[in-house]
Amino acid sequence: MGPRSRERRAGTVQSTNDSSALSKRSLAAHGYVRDAFAALLAPGPVRRTPLIHRGYYVRARAVRHCVRAFLQRTGALPAPARAQILSLGSGSDSLYFRLKAAGLLARTAVWEVDFPDVSRRKAERIRDVPELCSLTGPFQVGDSASALCFESSDYRILGADLRELPRLGEALDCAGLDATSPTLLLAEAVLTYLEPAGAAALIAWAAQRFPDALFVIYEQMKPRDAFGQIMLQHFGRLHSPLHGLELFPDVEAQVQRFLQAGWTACSALDLNEFYRRWLPAEERQRVETLEPFDEFEEWHLKCAHYFILAASRGDTLSETPVFPPSEASFRVDPASPTGFFSATVVTSDHQHSSLKRYGHTSILLSPGIIFSAGGFGEQGGRHCRVSTFHLLLRSCDSEWKGSQISSLGTGGQWDGRLYHTMTRLSDTQVLVLGGRLSPVSPASRALQLDLYRSEDNCPEIQNVTVTKAALEEGPMSRWRHSTTEVYYQNQRYLLVYGGRSVVEPVLSDCHFLHVETMAWVRIPVEGAAPEGRHSHSACSWQGGALIAGGLGASEEPLSSVFFLRPKPSGFLWESVDIQPPITPRYSHTAHVFNGKLLLVGGVWIHSSSVPGVTVINLTTGLSSEYQLDTTSVPWPLMLHNHSSVLLPEEQQILLTGGGGNCFSFGTYFNPHTVALDLSSLSTGQ
Repeated sequence: MGPRSRERRAGTVQSTNDSSALSKRSLAAHGYVRDAFAALLAPGPVRRTPLIHRGYYVRARAVRHCVRAFLQRTGALPAPARAQILSLGSGSDSLYFRLKAAGLLARTAVWEVDFPDVSRRKAERIRDVPELCSLTGPFQVGDSASALCFESSDYRILGADLRELPRLGEALDCAGLDATSPTLLLAEAVLTYLEPAGAAALIAWAAQRFPDALFVIYEQMKPRDAFGQIMLQHFGRLHSPLHGLELFPDVEAQVQRFLQAGWTACSALDLNEFYRRWLPAEERQRVETLEPFDEFEEWHLKCAHYFILAASRGDTLSETPVFPPSEASFRVDPASPTGFFSATVVTSDHQHSSLKRYGHTSILLSPGIIFSAGGFGEQGGRHCRVSTFHLLLRSCDSEWKGSQISSLGTGGQWDGRLYHTMTRLSDTQVLVLGGRLSPVSPASRALQLDLYRSEDNCPEIQNVTVTKAALEEGPMSRWRHSTTEVYYQNQRYLLVYGGRSVVEPVLSDCHFLHVETMAWVRIPVEGAAPEGRHSHSACSWQGGALIAGGLGASEEPLSSVFFLRPKPSGFLWESVDIQPPITPRYSHTAHVFNGKLLLVGGVWIHSSSVPGVTVINLTTGLSSEYQLDTTSVPWPLMLHNHSSVLLPEEQQILLTGGGGNCFSFGTYFNPHTVALDLSSLSTGQ
């Protein structure tokens, strides 16, 4: 790499510091963390989204956990031993000021290293802000020729390039860093921007230089799945590619990376596990209620693609792990795959016919006609809540073709809801229940969609009218719920179960709508009701309903499966015993095929693998796992926030739409409708 390309690369990496600093400022401003100094170091108004806030919050808490662990261990050392914190690629971080204000630096000093321009700018900012100067005490600001940009009795800021280790070592020596003292090295999203050889050299250099040290890193991982691909593409567009992820794609590889470089002990975990295991329940509850939030899939996927690692050397810091293993493992890995379902594209990606949306619903109107409505997606060249309908029509040659339909007539327009349910009342009539316009605006009106063909014998829908359904006021201020066809006393009912609302994070009630009269009725339900959930799946079976998975009250994915069994006197909740137990998941779809319950895709946090299709034999309760063979499907394919339709005669499931807002990396929509081949699930299996 030549000098100019190195300078350009440094510039783009520095820009990530500016963005991160503003995110940390917004994080503090909205009550996630206490940090009075972020706004002083990164001035300027900014408001990040709740999803960004959560991502930066768990990062801040993971690093805080490691820093506090280091200070506790070194605080027990006999006087006059002093400890050191060396923050690599520190940018505009306020760590020193937070620790100093909390009285935690009585026997600890802080050194920070970043590119010279970043370090000088920070030194000048501190010099110009009285609130910051008052904490540092007397200080000196170095001249432009010096690597030492700022110096006080317990705080030094250096301008240096982490790729030039001899110069870095000299600068640290001159700045008074004692390699023999207990040292915490911090690198938040730093090593990944170095070429693999440079990162390896830095890890080995630190192991050789500091005999009594703790090295903490926070970085990305899992580059090969769909979310990981979007993450890589994002940083590639910023000209800040993530290096080394293919070499060290998971926490196990990262741990071995440090152990082989000379570190005595090492532990690492993804941020889902950190959030669940190391934050108290009351703190999680506080954070989860700070802002309206409804991007659970992206939150959990983001946490699955970042890790916190702590490697140690020396007796003082290796004796007690920063992340000791727990008695109960966080991991719930699925069983080894039984086989594969091949996936194929059944529609082409035409601008006006593709189904690029998520949070929508698709239903089979009649053989060969699939109707989709709602969701968030692409429309008119922008990303928005979609107001057009989508029709998939199978032609005589068995090819599927898509088209967009607008709502016309006097009834009104589609209101842009998502996370609703749709039920086919007839070939030309659909009932829409629930959904939301935003996390604080439920779509409480039930809608009736009437679909019109241009000719009686023409299968293609030409027009859709939207009217308020002639329905009594009912329990419709909810979304991420399920609506399932059930039968009681030979009458057809719709069971509305679960979901969430503006007030309640999960709902556990069930309501019955008599289809013929469109009236809500009370039907006795016995048995222990399932815990409240949303984003679960629900299937009609034997006149009742199978409820599987979902997200529980504490935002914890669930693995339970329940059957609402019809009885002469009403219904009975029964728990379905499954062996081996399935991995907890949500945001999946489900179908019953040949006496088996199929759970398709979704999101889980207790396994590092990617959900495929879980198959549960409803007679024996035995479960098996099938992976998807996507070799003929353009990658990435995101199997959450999607919809799916079972075609039993063709032995296929069609996956429509899906995707999500991938943290700060951009929004992705699956561009194709994909078919899963179920022919391997013969009746006798």
